Amino acid sequence: MIKNTDKPFERMFAVLDYVASSLRAVSTTEISEELKLPLNTTHRIVANLAAQGFLRRVEDVRKIVVGPALIKLMGKTAVSAFRIARRTFILEELVGEIGEQCEIGVVHNNTVIYVDSVRVAEPQALQFDPTVRAPLHCTSTGKVYLSRLPADERGRYVRAMPLNRFTEHTITDADAFLAHLEHARKTGWAKTNEEFVLGLIGCAVPILSPDNVLLACLCVSVPNARVSFEELDKFRDPLERAAKRLADDILSEK
Repeated sequence: MIKNTDKPFERMFAVLDYVASSLRAVSTTEISEELKLPLNTTHRIVANLAAQGFLRRVEDVRKIVVGPALIKLMGKTAVSAFRIARRTFILEELVGEIGEQCEIGVVHNNTVIYVDSVRVAEPQALQFDPTVRAPLHCTSTGKVYLSRLPADERGRYVRAMPLNRFTEHTITDADAFLAHLEHARKTGWAKTNEEFVLGLIGCAVPILSPDNVLLACLCVSVPNARVSFEELDKFRDPLERAAKRLADDILSEK
């Protein structure tokens, strides 16, 4: 239980925690004494939370119980936790099958963000940190996103974006990069060859809705000391199977 809180939001959560943890209706005085809060402060917090529906007064006994808004939030939290666990389970199964680190990547503000990741059970010397935001032009996820743009829009976008060099393998020529994207568009997936981090290669497949809308990308990152660039092709089928399952899972959240 949360106790001895000083900040207003901590006091609010402490009150919610105490009421939600109680197996009976509780009075404002009980809350005040248990949490060591001034009684007038407790009255104010309870009144605010009750006004928002997070707490509810039991009129006949003048005590407090959880309100409908808190019950609804608790339900959403439980469902969200289950969905995250289910998505992680799909990734864990994929990692178990291919033996390499996998991530789910999305594009936000012209940057690739990895929103979920599962690593191999025994980390190798070289692994990609999924908390790092990565540029579009040197990641397989970014390439998938760009390849799916209409040709004219893709051309304008690529010629306007900075193709900064991160390694000696980064594609920094707009024409060469557009040709690379056209190949990704035709094949339906994308690969990278030490273009962002030396020694690290990878590939990505799209996670698509039934009407072919791009939801995210499923990608794998692997040291090229263990897997050659040409051998990345062997990951495509398991990635696409997992992407279909992830698409169903993501759409179930809508």
